[in-house]
Amino acid sequence: MKRGEIYWANLQPRSGSEQQGRRPVIVISHNGFNENPRWRSIIVIPISTSSAQARRGLTAVFLPQSVGGLSQESVVLCHQITTLDRAKLTERIGELSGEWLKRIEEGLKAATDLP
Repeated sequence: MKRGEIYWANLQPRSGSEQQGRRPVIVISHNGFNENPRWRSIIVIPISTSSAQARRGLTAVFLPQSVGGLSQESVVLCHQITTLDRAKLTERIGELSGEWLKRIEEGLKAATDLP
C-alpha cells in the first residue's frame, strides 16, 4: 500500500453527510506508515461519481474516466479526509500519476488551509 494508490474500501459505519458504502479511496498517508504492516491506520480520501459533488469548489478534484484505473468520471472529495483501518481497503484499483497526485494535494491544501 502506498501514497497515491486507489483501493476499493468499505466505508461502514458512517453517519450524516460522510461518504458511505463500498467506494474507491485514494491513500494519502505517508509511505513510512503505509509500508509498516504494524501500523493499522491509513489516511484516505473518498471518491464519488456524483455530479453534485463536482460543484464543491477547490476541494473537489475531477478525475476523468480511466485515470488511476477508475471506470467512471469521478470526483475526489478532499474535504472528507478520513482514517481507516487497513482491513477496510479491499481491492487495489490503480495508482495516480505524480501530476494527478499534485492536483489532489492542491485540493487538500484548500480543504485544510495548509501552505
